Amino acid sequence: MPIVLPTVAATVYLAYRPIATYLVDYACFRPSPNCRFPRAALLEHAHMSTFLADSTINFIARVLEHSGLSDETCVPPALSYIEPYCSLDEARAEVELVVFSVVDDLLAKTRIDLDTIDILVTNCSVFSPVPSIADMIVSRYKLRGDLRVINLSGMGCSATVTAVGLARNILEVMPFGSQALVVSTETIGPNHYAGNNRSMQLVNILFRMGGAAVLLSSSRSKARFRLTHVVRTITASDDNAYRCVYQEEDDEGIKGANLSKNLMAIAGDALKANITAMGPLVLPTSELIKFLLVSLARKVFLGRRIRPYIPNFRTAFKHFCIHVGGPAVISSVQRGLNLSDEHVEPSRMTLHQFGNQSSASVWYELGYIEAKGRMLKGNRVWMIGFGAGYECNSAVWVCIRTCTSHGDHGPWASCIHRYPLDVQK
Repeated sequence: MPIVLPTVAATVYLAYRPIATYLVDYACFRPSPNCRFPRAALLEHAHMSTFLADSTINFIARVLEHSGLSDETCVPPALSYIEPYCSLDEARAEVELVVFSVVDDLLAKTRIDLDTIDILVTNCSVFSPVPSIADMIVSRYKLRGDLRVINLSGMGCSATVTAVGLARNILEVMPFGSQALVVSTETIGPNHYAGNNRSMQLVNILFRMGGAAVLLSSSRSKARFRLTHVVRTITASDDNAYRCVYQEEDDEGIKGANLSKNLMAIAGDALKANITAMGPLVLPTSELIKFLLVSLARKVFLGRRIRPYIPNFRTAFKHFCIHVGGPAVISSVQRGLNLSDEHVEPSRMTLHQFGNQSSASVWYELGYIEAKGRMLKGNRVWMIGFGAGYECNSAVWVCIRTCTSHGDHGPWASCIHRYPLDVQK
């Protein structure tokens, strides 16, 4: 009897305890030099366009000047023509170029058997072909017929965190040791805007090619990071937030994505809601007590002369991967979280070298940190993504194994020695 009770208790605990999710490895798309699209080329194409007004060209020039982008960013071949046009075949070719490349790189790094992949989750917001991008991967790599396949679209730049969270939820109900492949990208060719609405031209100026493939598992074996938290904040119930990033046609019937003038304010509100939910999960007790006391004092004295207390998230995280929506987005998050220039360095350098790569950008930032040799065992990483809806999504990772393959810096291999640079904020 003394042996039976502990045995039963241990069995119940093992049966109902949450199953951890681990990051085995990841790979990021490495654009070819022949896809390079310097800022001067973009501006030259604008001047030679028969559709763009002089005021639009001047706007493009002003935004480019403060965009934080280098001349190394890349676009798909369909956008390198003077009057870009992306057909269905060219859009598919862009997907295949990016997605198949990153999956090939990930398979080469992990050397896993394709039959051991149990879950496939893909995300691409603008381009949603039939068959889906997930089906394209299954067809290319001849994956198992009983694979759990999910294809996400229309969720914007925060979708990779959504995809990771979804894969984690499925892994928790799968047999121990199951593996999930998550592929994140954005196909920018089909969303090129050829009109004169300035809010819709921003997408052409900032967005560039990119993609990432991530292998998750419920087994710690060979894993490099452990996923500890995923927090999603969705504000679509508010009409202004819902239309903040909105795909539509302009007055001339030209399709594009409209970025609202209220974008920064709405993103700030979404971030506040997200960190309010994230704080109790990650902050030390001392920071939580300070926040609670200041909040109570503001209520008692109706906020008179008492500033809101911003918790010090630097006590909870060593590294930050903030979505590279643009210089203003990075600076806003830096001020809001009271971060140092070093904390936002991965974001600014990723924007400079690769541009806004939508949801995949946070993986390039993680790659930057590792390429610099700054990721050590025990370090915690906070991924923050913003996306249409409007959403602010967060994922928290803990490094459980320091990277030892210093010779492989992924997309940073040929340029990491040049960074960091003093880029304009």
